[in-house]
Amino acid sequence: EVHLVESGGGLVPAGGSLRLSCAPSGSFSENYVIGWFRQAPGKEREGVSCIMPSDGSTWSAVSVKGRFTISTDNAKNTMYLQMNSLKPEDTGVYYCAADYMNTCPGEGYAVWGQGTQVTVSS
Repeated sequence: EVHLVESGGGLVPAGGSLRLSCAPSGSFSENYVIGWFRQAPGKEREGVSCIMPSDGSTWSAVSVKGRFTISTDNAKNTMYLQMNSLKPEDTGVYYCAADYMNTCPGEGYAVWGQGTQVTVSS
């Protein structure tokens, strides 16, 4: 069973950058899809970005496209979300999630991390 641990959240001013990391307790096989979701206060959880390690294809939400970049480092077995030009509306708890043989973007991912808080001040 794979467990996920996120890190890298924090408080930054608008326009700043953060890099979130997601490390599994096991290994991501090529048949896993891995993604980032976020939940702002009082709002539903939404997909931010995802990646298919099997072919390297990615997807990003329109609201973050051009500002956020998802990537994986196979040597470190870690997934990253580089977030640039952060806006106050990017504030929320960010979760990494993974699932076997799911889609990118997709729903119902089976494995979730505990979440990391990102706060962007105006």
